[in-house]
Amino acid sequence: MAAPPPSPPPPSYEETTRIHPSSPYPVPYPPPAGFGAGPPPKEGQTPPYPPQAATTVPPPVTVQTVYVQSPLSFQDRPVQMCCPFCSKVIVTRLTHSAGTLTWLSCGSLCLLGCWVGCCLIPFCVDSLLDVDHYCPSCEALVGTYKRL
Repeated sequence: MAAPPPSPPPPSYEETTRIHPSSPYPVPYPPPAGFGAGPPPKEGQTPPYPPQAATTVPPPVTVQTVYVQSPLSFQDRPVQMCCPFCSKVIVTRLTHSAGTLTWLSCGSLCLLGCWVGCCLIPFCVDSLLDVDHYCPSCEALVGTYKRL
């Protein structure tokens, strides 16, 4: 019995890779034609997979943009912001209201002897009142600055 002919040696590194001119890294050659296609169908037999149709374009993707607003620190000045209720870019409208600091100032003046009417002065001083920020478009309360 004769020995089978020896198989050819495996290809060298240089034969299996090539260097792309713009890349310093080796890039493998593309696979040979018919690689991975499986055996051809037998006579009278349909192929296991239908022939590949023309490439279809996937439907367009709808992208929703979400803007995340960092927390605002409301002060005693108007603030430019995006209203969380009507989604418009606004400059807030301010209103002043009596808060804890106003009432403590009034009580302190009463204890000092200004009980006749001078104790009501803190209710007229804006720097002692709390500040409410309103949207001028939808009139919603968007924030409050409390002095104390």
